[in-house]
Amino acid sequence: MTFPSILNCAGRPLDLSRPAVMGILNVTPDSFSDGGRFHGLDRAMAQARRMAAEGAAIIDVGGESSRPGASPVSLQEELDRVIPVIERLHAELPLPISIDTSKPEVMTEAVRAGAGLVNDIFALRKPGALETAAACGVPVCLMHMQGEPGGMQAAPAYADVVAEVMAFLQGRIEACTAAGIPPERILIDPGFGFGKTLAHNLSLLARLDEFRALGRGLLVGISRKSMIGAALGGVPVEQRLNGSLAAAVMAVERGARLLRVHDVKETVEAIKMAWAVIERTEESL
Repeated sequence: MTFPSILNCAGRPLDLSRPAVMGILNVTPDSFSDGGRFHGLDRAMAQARRMAAEGAAIIDVGGESSRPGASPVSLQEELDRVIPVIERLHAELPLPISIDTSKPEVMTEAVRAGAGLVNDIFALRKPGALETAAACGVPVCLMHMQGEPGGMQAAPAYADVVAEVMAFLQGRIEACTAAGIPPERILIDPGFGFGKTLAHNLSLLARLDEFRALGRGLLVGISRKSMIGAALGGVPVEQRLNGSLAAAVMAVERGARLLRVHDVKETVEAIKMAWAVIERTEESL
């Protein structure tokens, strides 16, 4: 089973024949890296335009922080944050739009407003999410998470983190196809930092190529995360660009096709360089 090179995101194509960048647009006051910076329609649109100009292939809009210990927000608050942004994005930019949510009601309204992909950290496990995503008729991204954001980093434990994450994702792929979501509309995300220690995260990155066996497009979100800070000896979030770029290149080398990032221009250039070498290597074989 192989994933399609072009993903149809509600009529807007997402080219995954080579690695692409998903720009993060958090319209929240409390996200771990940029909380509050783009909270508000005008600031959100300015950042989206900047990311599009820098080479983002898709914009991921989120209205609820999923950082460890984050507090949940109400349905209405999340809708109020994301729907005006999605409507403006859809009207002004030709790029596909992703909605980062776990709430079925937000999925429905976001797709009506112009979103073309549902990116769910709960992998459509909340009541009604699977059926809603199937009815929306757009691609989905299924992420692995052990526990829930409020306590997921308390004591994560695995016998074999790669095998267990793969088994979980395979189960969710099967649940999606049973619900009527075609396999070619499914992306997977191993969930770096979501219920994993530094050692777990490093193992996932080192063995990321094993996820190719699932036959789905692979999304990786490592940008500025605490695993980068820890691996570099405790650097703060604003100093994690170099480590994030190194991780992005390694992810691409191991099969990632969509990188969810804060620093779009830098990541686009880094993976373009990596891909040039990968293509040359393959041509030489």
